[in-house]
Formats: sequence, structure tokens, C-alpha cells
Amino acid sequence: QVQLVESGGGLVQAGDSLRLSCAASGRPFSEYVMGWFRQAPGKEREFVAAITWSGSRTIYADSVKGRFTISRDNAKATVYLQMSSLKPEETAVYYCAAARSVVVPRTRSAYGYWGQGTQVTVSS
Repeated sequence: QVQLVESGGGLVQAGDSLRLSCAASGRPFSEYVMGWFRQAPGKEREFVAAITWSGSRTIYADSVKGRFTISRDNAKATVYLQMSSLKPEETAVYYCAAARSVVVPRTRSAYGYWGQGTQVTVSS
């Protein structure tokens, strides 16, 4: 089992950048594919990005490609989401998730472990 704690959320203006972090504890961090999801008020939780255990492969939602970067530091058991050119419609609670998988999943159901989320608010 792995425990996840997100940090780095806050209030920013449209066009600003922000970096989220997710610290893991418990089972070896390198065993897990790591993902970021987000949930805006009244909407379903949606996939944002994911990264393989080695960091060799990353995938992104089309809406964030070119603006967001997911990375991980296995020595620190931490995954990051660097977000740039943020938009007001990206205001949401951002969640970190872990999956024991040989592929890099985009679906919520594939991730068995979740953090509590961190709020990102983008003002216009």
C-alpha cells in the first residue's frame, strides 16, 4: 500500500505557472505508475498526465499537452506536475494517484491509491 500527499496548489492568475508535488510513502515508489487527475466543481474527475515507474514514458490529456510536464524523482519518492500558461477553466482540485500497472493508464479505475487533493484556482 502507498500513501500519497499532494502540495503546491494555490491561487494564480491566468497565464501563470505552478508546480504541484506528490510525496509517496509506504511501498517502494518505483513500483508504481503515477498519474495526475483533476476535478472541477460539478464535473467528473478527469485525467491530466501519467508517467511510468522509470520516467521513460509520459502521457498527457490533449488539453494540457505542451503546457504541463509530469516528472518523478524515485529517490525522493515524489512526482511533480509543472503547469504553465494556466487557464481559468483549469481551476480544480488536483489529485495524485498510483497504479501498479505494466501500461500507463488514463482511466480512474486503474489507479488504486489516491491523495487528498490540492486546490488550484486560476483567476482571470
